[in-house]
Amino acid sequence: MKAYNFCDPKNIKADVLSGLTVALALVPEAVAFAFVAQVDPLVGLYAAFIVGLITSLIGGRPGMISGATGALAVVMVALVVSHGVQYLFAAVVLMGILQILAGIFKLGKFIRLVPHPVMLGFVNGLAIVIFLAQLSQFKVNPTDPSSEWLSGATLYIMLGLVALTMAISFLLPKVTNLIPAPLAAIAVVTAVVIGFGLDIPTVGNMASIAGGLPEFHIPSVPFTLETLYIIFPYSLILAAIGLIESLLTLTLIDEITETKGRTSQECMGQGVANLVTGFFGGMGGCAMIGQSMINIKSGGKARLSGVAAAVFLLIFILFASDLIELIPLAALVGVMFMVVIGTFEWSSFRILHRIPKSDAFVLILVSGVTVYSDLAIAVVVGVLVSSLVFAWNSAKHIYARVGTTEDGKTTVYEISGPLFFGSISSFRDLFDPANDADDVVVDFQNARVWDHSGLEAIDGLAERYTRRGKTLHLRHLSPDCRHLLEKSVSMVEEDKEGDPHYGIFVDYNEMYHEDDEIADKAQKV
Repeated sequence: MKAYNFCDPKNIKADVLSGLTVALALVPEAVAFAFVAQVDPLVGLYAAFIVGLITSLIGGRPGMISGATGALAVVMVALVVSHGVQYLFAAVVLMGILQILAGIFKLGKFIRLVPHPVMLGFVNGLAIVIFLAQLSQFKVNPTDPSSEWLSGATLYIMLGLVALTMAISFLLPKVTNLIPAPLAAIAVVTAVVIGFGLDIPTVGNMASIAGGLPEFHIPSVPFTLETLYIIFPYSLILAAIGLIESLLTLTLIDEITETKGRTSQECMGQGVANLVTGFFGGMGGCAMIGQSMINIKSGGKARLSGVAAAVFLLIFILFASDLIELIPLAALVGVMFMVVIGTFEWSSFRILHRIPKSDAFVLILVSGVTVYSDLAIAVVVGVLVSSLVFAWNSAKHIYARVGTTEDGKTTVYEISGPLFFGSISSFRDLFDPANDADDVVVDFQNARVWDHSGLEAIDGLAERYTRRGKTLHLRHLSPDCRHLLEKSVSMVEEDKEGDPHYGIFVDYNEMYHEDDEIADKAQKV
């Protein structure tokens, strides 16, 4: 597929320049997240280089940028403080293995279960997080949370330069697309600061980014079950957060570019990247929505753009650290503020009163939890709440048309709607065994049994009528239901032309320990 080519010959210049822009924006982010995790800045920079390079080459989404992220850093800090950085490297290696397993078993496809309100909440919450993260750059020491805020002339100059960066980023595309607007804005603002000798914070004020090539080494930890016991919980959480953020970012870029990424391949790419970076002294990483948006908006479409960003970042570390450290933080803050504006779904304000109240609640809830806690918890909470709302609404949609045959000897129930754990109470209330005729027909032509609870409800119904000495006939049940019904199977009337065919989700092994043939047949779903 063309979307997965390494580069488009017609777009090489845009991919390379976009990669350069992304690399410039990666530097302060990687350094800042390294400080959050309480590791050396080079640990964050190496992660940004290795993870960015490998995912760009073998990941499932061309144009998406990966690197060290804050969502992972806040989890890592506890492990680093309690056991040291070598345990972090070991945890990152295991994290990569878990993500590779997720790719092998194609778990990435479950990202499809994330509802649209959760996606909107994720985007808005992450935009707010990106915005809040930039505020630390307005402190005297951006890496020290307790540092004082800038004031006086320095603050006003920095605000003015941020505004200048945003203005250039906004206006330049209206004039020319020869150079990415964010790159031009960074170059102009840097020239202004150097030319006028303005005394404002620069990248160099955060930390030196000079270093050598990352070196291979096996994490210096005991190879014991105790070590596994220590790192496994962190690795599992890191793997889950990394994949959730990466796959949601992939889905977002799919929508923006109207192309299709590969979720399982992205899981594999993220896993290999983290496995490798753990052996080369990196802190691990995942997709970065801010840098990915910069790349897409700057014209980066192919894998070359991500590779270029990683290569430029390595060049900065090896040869150009003195120049990069001169870049004013105001320029990078301005670029990220434009990312915030472009990422936030402003239309969500307009549609809040038009969509169901439950969807509006989920959107706001996910945004708030993303800001207050972290992305993984926010998405899980959003999916759970959406699922409960769906189950509640679906439970109200089961009903029956009740009639009696002309001779008055048979009561007929024509069931419509889904029968599952949420609707079984309503299903039971549809029937009146005490007053029904001695012969009762329950027709499932317009109903569907979704789960084990639905089967149990049918068996329970059969018991109610049997206790009263009445005959129950069950029509139009799927073959799966016939196999799995325990007490009412003899009551099922077979209709080869009219019976539906579908699978249901139940615990087959629990119900049929010995009959593997039936279980295998039913698991076709």
